[in-house]
Amino acid sequence: MSQIQHPTPSFPSRLPTVGTTVFTVMSALASEHQAINLGQGFPDFPCDPKLIAGVNEAMLANHNQYPPMIGIPELRHGIANKIANLYGRHYDPDSEITITAGGTQGILTAILCCVSPGDEVVIIEPAYDSYRPSIELAGGKVRAVSLQASRDENGQVSA
Repeated sequence: MSQIQHPTPSFPSRLPTVGTTVFTVMSALASEHQAINLGQGFPDFPCDPKLIAGVNEAMLANHNQYPPMIGIPELRHGIANKIANLYGRHYDPDSEITITAGGTQGILTAILCCVSPGDEVVIIEPAYDSYRPSIELAGGKVRAVSLQASRDENGQVSA
């Protein structure tokens, strides 16, 4: 009796040159040197039981569905109020504040919204490692400018 061979689908990467992220490298180094890993938000303490209880309470109250694309109104309004209280800046929570799943996703979304194929985008290096692949995914061309310290005639360092 012969076995049926099912082909494995192949999905070619649109970003084949993207390597290991800075988070992978820093996490490995932190582990190797028993250092505190500040790179990806790995606290060295347990989650506050009040937070766990609050999440559990929200889930039991059926707050467990997908939110609107721009985030739930209460959160957007809360952020607008906090910005106003802290910085005296006023933003419309319905048209100027968007909630994302995280910083990298927010960066990718902003780049995909603003960069069209063929656009040139300047990044200052060293740069966060998601900028370049996000720009390339949008069809943009990265123009990197290196941030280097220089010394004046008195030997003083300036950026």
